[in-house]
Amino acid sequence: MVHAYILIQTEVGKAAAVAAEISGIPGVTTAEDVTGPYDVIVRAEADNVDLLGQLVVARIQAVEGITRTLTCPVVHL
Repeated sequence: MVHAYILIQTEVGKAAAVAAEISGIPGVTTAEDVTGPYDVIVRAEADNVDLLGQLVVARIQAVEGITRTLTCPVVHL
């Protein structure tokens, strides 16, 4: 299982709607509004890196109001 944090920038005033929609996507474990350079932080999981990429590109980036994403896979050192 691969876990990642996805940092999301949204259009002005869209953070709450984006977080609410993303929270219903399978593979997303949490989606929360935050302050700072990003508007929403998502924790997601997938069986492998390829499926994680598909989740981000096909499902999460398709949500209206998102302007940029940054995916940070979790590593265990």
